[in-house]
Amino acid sequence: MLRTIGTKATAVRLPLRAAFSTTARTMTEGATGSPPKTGGPGDAFQRRERANEDYAIRQREKEKLMELKNKLAEQQQHLKRLSDHIDEITRDQGGEKN
Repeated sequence: MLRTIGTKATAVRLPLRAAFSTTARTMTEGATGSPPKTGGPGDAFQRRERANEDYAIRQREKEKLMELKNKLAEQQQHLKRLSDHIDEITRDQGGEKN
């Protein structure tokens, strides 16, 4: 069932100029990445994607801000405890009245 390939190769010689294409490549409007001329910047899919990405970024920034606020509140509580402790120590030492 298998055929053996002969040792003689038949080559078709093409003229050198046939290897190059002389037609210009044309691209559709969407292939270049440029926004369409009507309907505003981008199509509905692009606007939806941009909106989803913006929303996700805002959510991450909101979470980071909440973490920073919590850390700030913890630091303020810590400073208040230290201040209260310093006041307690200076009251017990006597001398000046605080």
